[in-house]
Amino acid sequence: MNSNFHAIDMNTYPRAHTYNYFTKTVSTLIYSINITLDVTILRATLKNKGLKFFPAYVYLVTRAIGRHQEFLMAIQNDMLGYWDCRTPFYPIFHEDDKTITFLWTEYNEDFEVFYKNYISDIREYGNNHGIMLSKDAPPSNNYIISCIPWFSFNSLSMQLQNAKNYYAPIFEAGRFTETNGIITLPLSITVNHATVDGYHIKLLLDELQWSMSHPKEWIR
Repeated sequence: MNSNFHAIDMNTYPRAHTYNYFTKTVSTLIYSINITLDVTILRATLKNKGLKFFPAYVYLVTRAIGRHQEFLMAIQNDMLGYWDCRTPFYPIFHEDDKTITFLWTEYNEDFEVFYKNYISDIREYGNNHGIMLSKDAPPSNNYIISCIPWFSFNSLSMQLQNAKNYYAPIFEAGRFTETNGIITLPLSITVNHATVDGYHIKLLLDELQWSMSHPKEWIR
C-alpha cells in the first residue's frame, strides 16, 4: 500500500502554536504512556482460526494509526506533514543466538492480505541474521512496533536521543496476563508531544480496544 506525504500549511494547522512551543521553546518532549488492553475475545478468535497473535496485533495498531493524522506526522524536506499510512517495522527474535533482526511488512487494509504478506516475509527473511535483513530498507513512513513476550510490565519508557524531528510513534507490548478468565496485554506507546497529545492517544486506544473486542468486524 503506497503512502503519499502531504505537507501541512502552518498558517491553517490548528496545532501550530502547540507544535511551535514544543519544537522551539521546549525543544523536544518525548513521552510514554502505559495502558492495559483486554485481548480475551481476540485471543480466543485467533486461536480458533489458527492465526498468530503478533501479526494481528501489528495489523490492528497500524490500522488505528492510519485513521488518526497525529500518528502519521513526519518531517520531509524540512516540512511538517503526514503520511497516508505507516509501515510496521518490527524485530524478529532468533532462538539460536538470542539476537534480533528488524523486518518490515507493507500494510494492507485487508487483514487477510496483510497476514499472508507477513507470513511470506517471515518465511523468506526470518532465518537471516544481522540487525537489518536483506530485504530493502524500510520506507520513510515506517514506525517501530514490538512485543516482549517473556514478561509483563506496569511501566516502560523509551529514551530517544536526537529525536527532535522524530514523530513516528513506538509501540511495545508485553506478556499476556490472565486473571479470572480475562486476558490482558500491557502496551507502552511513545510519542512526540509536538504532534500528539493525551487526547489523541485516548481516541486511538478506544478504537484499538474496540477492534480487539470485535474481531468479526475485520477477520473474514
